[in-house]
Amino acid sequence: MKGMTRRNFVKMAGIAMATAAAGSLWQDKTSLAETADAPAAPKAAEGGDHYVAPSQRQGGEAVVYFTRDLSAAGLLKAYDAIAQNMTGKVGIKLHTGEPHGPNIIPRPWVKTLIAEKLPKANIVETNTYYQGARYTTAEHRKTLAVNGWDFAPVDIMDEEGTAMLPVKGGKWFTEMSVGSHMLNYDSRCSSLRILRAIRWAASAVPTRTSALAAPTAASARR
Repeated sequence: MKGMTRRNFVKMAGIAMATAAAGSLWQDKTSLAETADAPAAPKAAEGGDHYVAPSQRQGGEAVVYFTRDLSAAGLLKAYDAIAQNMTGKVGIKLHTGEPHGPNIIPRPWVKTLIAEKLPKANIVETNTYYQGARYTTAEHRKTLAVNGWDFAPVDIMDEEGTAMLPVKGGKWFTEMSVGSHMLNYDSRCSSLRILRAIRWAASAVPTRTSALAAPTAASARR
């Protein structure tokens, strides 16, 4: 600009910077005021991100049986440890697997269990949350056939949607989403994946008083 000295230019620049800073400060104060007036955001439960020693834990505990007898006989023996809890319609929850495995319990063992102990039971599964060969019911059925689960009925429990079950006295949540077919069962036993041993959940808790103490519609009708 003509006629403006260096001194005047510096002075004008200083005034402009001070004005901008004041405007920013006013905006920050306004934002803080708006934040203070806004309702508090829901606060998530705390304590679920660190280890809690068994002696400090509260609530019920699931009993889990282990066996190193990796055979059909070992599976039968593990089931016998929880058989007294099995009543009514029974669902057998196990890992039917991705196409061709891995970590799939040998089908002949399960076939023997059903034939000798649970002739009226269904194998129960759910579709996966991740996309793949078990993401939809149609693809899941194909995978079941590929992996040889054709000797007993397989109930994909969320085939017809989900149901919300209450969690009595829940610490981290008060309800949980399950496959809607779960409401058709009275008991469920779970055989977890084979790693070094079979782990049979003897909490195999009847679903009428499930591991999360969530009553089902089946129990409510009784």
